[in-house]
Amino acid sequence: MTTILWILGVFLFLIIISGLRVINQYQKAIILTFGKYTGIKEPGLRFILIGVQKMIKVDMRIKVVDVPDQRAITKDNIAVNVNAVIYYRVSEAEKAILEVENFFYAVSQLAQTTMRNVVGEIELDELLGKRDKISDRIRQIVDEATDAWGLKVSNVELKDIALPVEMERTIAKQAEAEREKRATIINAEGEVISAQNMAKAAQILAAAPGALHLRTLHSINDISSDRSNTVVFAVPLEILRAIEGMKK
Repeated sequence: MTTILWILGVFLFLIIISGLRVINQYQKAIILTFGKYTGIKEPGLRFILIGVQKMIKVDMRIKVVDVPDQRAITKDNIAVNVNAVIYYRVSEAEKAILEVENFFYAVSQLAQTTMRNVVGEIELDELLGKRDKISDRIRQIVDEATDAWGLKVSNVELKDIALPVEMERTIAKQAEAEREKRATIINAEGEVISAQNMAKAAQILAAAPGALHLRTLHSINDISSDRSNTVVFAVPLEILRAIEGMKK
């Protein structure tokens, strides 16, 4: 009798030991009893009935999905290669296991399809200039679609947008032409300001008697300071006017 009790005790001890499970802090576990969902177990040391219950652990941390290059055609018929990164986490462990077979693969495929569809609805200029807006739009679509799977998409980032070589050359030429245009406009504005200042200076000199003579002497002084072979003859205006009167 004692032997039987010992055997039963050892058997029960082995059953208890084999039924103990450790759930990490970043995990939750769903319990299936005879194949039917019966509840969720929180982190810690937990016990299940071997042969009756099955435990499936779910990682609740944020996951990163690298969406591979997707070839898409924009609204203005330009082929581009786009890739992205999606950050999401499991918000409801039971849905992530019961509603979809492999939620990691499902999110990746959904993100690829969504990214191609969104790129096809916009033009190239908008794709290049409004990355944040497009990323947020992709996030909203994927987030709404994955709610039924117990997933929460927190962020989507477009990593790279690859253009055809011919399109890159065209964009480079366009950028160069735009820079030349701005340079020409700035130069023209400078010429206008310079002309306005010169006209204003001429009015001031004409209004003040002797001012023009002083300016002439100042210019001669500047020329004389230059060590060159230039010879400058200063002829008073009165002499030139007198010669002009004799010709008449």
